[in-house]
Amino acid sequence: MEEQAKKLRVGWFNFTCSEDNTIVLTEMLNDYWQEWKKKIDFRYFRILKTNNVMEQMDVAFIEGAITSDIQSEKLKTIRDLSTKLVAVGSCAVTGMPSSQRNNFDEKTTEEIQFILDRFGYLPKVQKVSDVVKVDAEVPGCPMDPNKFLEILNQNLKEFGIN
Repeated sequence: MEEQAKKLRVGWFNFTCSEDNTIVLTEMLNDYWQEWKKKIDFRYFRILKTNNVMEQMDVAFIEGAITSDIQSEKLKTIRDLSTKLVAVGSCAVTGMPSSQRNNFDEKTTEEIQFILDRFGYLPKVQKVSDVVKVDAEVPGCPMDPNKFLEILNQNLKEFGIN
């Protein structure tokens, strides 16, 4: 019986953003799917799978800013379950543009307060590193595909995936 090759256990998670990085990644699958399916076990990737599992991962990729206590707690759980955590895209890396409301004047903040209250939003939008330790970042809005590939390949090598 042939031994199954070790695969990188990966999760891709979305928080508050336009999900443009997810679109870029799904487009990248057109070029890399045949290679990646031999090396990557997508444990959690909501846009690709209906059967997602929240369990130990080698690498968790986080897209989006954190805007609520619920998101913050989920992110902490993901961090606990992942060996490496990568912030992907501007919202995750810098908080912007999602965090532009952090700079609203008092009048504008008062005008949107009912929305913040209705959806249980935090007073300030947070970037991922405000909540958990981040091991790497892929900047851009949308992300830079070459930087994503660089970090993915680094992780494949680090985890001994050929």
